[in-house]
Amino acid sequence: MDLYQKAALAVESLEKEYPDAVCSLKYTDAFQLLIATRLAAQCTDLRVNMVTPALFEKYPDIPSMAAADVADVEDIIKSCGLYKTKARDIVSCAVMLRDEFDGKVPDEISQLIKLPGIGRKTANLVVGDIYGKSAVVVDTHCIRITRRLGFHNLKDPTRIEMLLREYLPPIKSNDFCHRLVLHGRAVCTARSPKCDKCCMNGFCSKLI
Repeated sequence: MDLYQKAALAVESLEKEYPDAVCSLKYTDAFQLLIATRLAAQCTDLRVNMVTPALFEKYPDIPSMAAADVADVEDIIKSCGLYKTKARDIVSCAVMLRDEFDGKVPDEISQLIKLPGIGRKTANLVVGDIYGKSAVVVDTHCIRITRRLGFHNLKDPTRIEMLLREYLPPIKSNDFCHRLVLHGRAVCTARSPKCDKCCMNGFCSKLI
């Protein structure tokens, strides 16, 4: 079985197992998704979703966040971890969006990664979920599961993204990555994967 066939099987299997491919972060627009994803670095989505309501109530958009006191943002997001760096990045990001991007979140990865604290994972999530473009969100679940499936033996997220772009159908790739997160939490966990319950155990290299 080549990797194109394996990718097609993986996409089909996960579609059946997880019909609803949705981001677990709560947001109402591109800016809020951008900020929530930045907060999610080394933090659970559950924790982020507990913090963002207060943050977005006080700073709901780019102009208000750009004018925010970094110390106040630190206070609100403290439980997310790395809060000093994240607060600085969030406010700086809003300032840059206001001053250099006409107050709009860009729809191109090459532009998004110019923003403070925004890497390719966040950029892919925004262009995929907000703008409906082909995206490959390489998080820890994606890295772990695609390695076990036999797509790669890599650690660098950018290299993994480019490799998966080769094999995944562009129209399916963004939802596929959302489903990997759901599968990674429920079945293909880091320490004790439930291989006997996995919808992909018929073609997973971990079992071959």
